[in-house]
Amino acid sequence: MAENSGGKKSNPATWRQGTQLVRGGQERTAFNETSEGLFLTSGYVYETADEAERAFKGDLDRYMYSRYANPTVAMFEKRLALLEGAKKCISTASGMAAVFAALASQLQAGDRVVASRALFGSCHYIINDQLPKFGIETVLVDGTDLDQWKQALSQKTQCVFMESPSNPSLEIIDIRAVSELAHEAGARVIVDNVFATPILQHPLELGADIVMYSATKHIDGQGRTMGGAILTSDMDFFDDQLTPFFRHTGPTLSPFNAWVMVKGLETLDVRIARHCENALAVAEFLSKQKGINKVLYPGLESHPQFELAMTQMSSGGTMVSFEVDGGKEAAFNFLNSLRLIDISNNLGDAKSLTTHPATTTHQRLTPEERHVIGISDGLVRLSVGLEDVDDLKEDLDQGLGQAKA
Repeated sequence: MAENSGGKKSNPATWRQGTQLVRGGQERTAFNETSEGLFLTSGYVYETADEAERAFKGDLDRYMYSRYANPTVAMFEKRLALLEGAKKCISTASGMAAVFAALASQLQAGDRVVASRALFGSCHYIINDQLPKFGIETVLVDGTDLDQWKQALSQKTQCVFMESPSNPSLEIIDIRAVSELAHEAGARVIVDNVFATPILQHPLELGADIVMYSATKHIDGQGRTMGGAILTSDMDFFDDQLTPFFRHTGPTLSPFNAWVMVKGLETLDVRIARHCENALAVAEFLSKQKGINKVLYPGLESHPQFELAMTQMSSGGTMVSFEVDGGKEAAFNFLNSLRLIDISNNLGDAKSLTTHPATTTHQRLTPEERHVIGISDGLVRLSVGLEDVDDLKEDLDQGLGQAKA
């Protein structure tokens, strides 16, 4: 599928990050439009039956059906692949569709998966509840403990799955070290890079084989649409496992959502820089407040894996978690007293959003399981937005004043 760039020729692979975010993957039609085209079509027509036959045989490279591929969706995938430094990208209808497809496409009964224990609630459900139903062995380890990884990966394994930073306790995993152990065990490494974003961390450069995103979060960035993505440079995985699974199970990203994501990528680096600036200021502010037992932010020197975080990531990220003294009652009093910051289980939005993980995103876990991964009844997760940081501080301050009211 040829790219019409209005007569100008350039090599996207040589572009710097900011240029890739604005122009990567663009395919212009004969109208030479400035903005990316939105192709709201489910199917495509053929000049002849012979052309359709050649397309379905794979002898002709063209669009056939939007469950397989679509021009707008392809632009999003190409742009994100350039940004990630991956050879290929497949987008999905949601982040969880990306997680499941990345795993299910390559696993079968008798296989083995090792994963970090600190996972988003739905990821934990897939690893701990769904995969075993298909005869797949799953092992959970403390992601920050390399000895546990070594022990778990001392036998043949097909997949390793991890979040770094983790949701919501912001644990940092040594991706390079775990990837080396995983490859020795014959496993592919999948990294959920949602919290770090493709701006702050590049897992493929650290040894991972597959990276996935919930594009619903920072890539959209304004809480409008759902989407996900799987990226890799492992062509055996992409061609032989992921692509057939994707085409025949149908977790397809809609063209409209893809168009929104394409436009979101244009400003991703600018937004992430402001998010991180605000998040660091908020984390430092919270660290000095009474009524808070601890503040978790990878960009603070007090974070248990601060040095590792600053080695793997270019900044501390957009998320801050903190424990309100007084448990659930105090945490709820705090949340209910906020006047600017919204209560929502979403994240990565221009608006600051906060949630109580123990009763929302991780409510399915037992109290014992939550305790092991650092989710206390007083823990609050805060997705720091793009508002004026002084307004955020003032709202947090007055909310903390009401925490024990």
